[in-house]
Amino acid sequence: MKNLSILLFFSMLFLIGCEEVQKIDTTNDTGKQVMSLDYRDFDQAASQMIQSLISSGSLAKKDGSRYVVATSKVTNDTMQRIDTDLLTAKIEQDLMKSGQVVMTSAVGGKESNRDDTVYNMRETRDSSKGEEFKQETLPQKGQIISPELSLSGKIYQRNLRYDKDKQQVEYYFQLKMTDVKTGLRFWQEEVLIGKRGSNKSVAW
Repeated sequence: MKNLSILLFFSMLFLIGCEEVQKIDTTNDTGKQVMSLDYRDFDQAASQMIQSLISSGSLAKKDGSRYVVATSKVTNDTMQRIDTDLLTAKIEQDLMKSGQVVMTSAVGGKESNRDDTVYNMRETRDSSKGEEFKQETLPQKGQIISPELSLSGKIYQRNLRYDKDKQQVEYYFQLKMTDVKTGLRFWQEEVLIGKRGSNKSVAW
């Protein structure tokens, strides 16, 4: 009897492991929508914001040079555990592809926006370990370029009762670009993604 139970247990594990897996076609995903945020929502919000920012002309310098941009804090004010890098990573990527900005890894609102090596090598330079390096290859003081613009924002969720057995969930993606020296806001955009579904659907 004990051997039979063990056999049934491993048979169940085998069946679970053999469950069909379908690869997502991210260019033409026909899968059903969910009440929570998925990758399609982040792609849509990021694409609309990038189009708005680039077409606004706010990033076009008269001398043709590029702005140095830092990604500041993007707050997650939803009921979901969201890594806001899902939004900012695509925006940073498309901004750099536009040829109008360079992103800095020296400062930023999240650890993921900073590269520790920038400061680690300076600590090495100022320690006894620095003697092991060719001095001309070490970063010198006064070389880090300060950001001119800062990208910050918020993702906000609002749940509404739509009718007796349905709910409406609204997701607001808000971003703004601020001049670091003056504090003046260069650009601001909000993208709304709304969903309606059964009250039984979970939006977090």
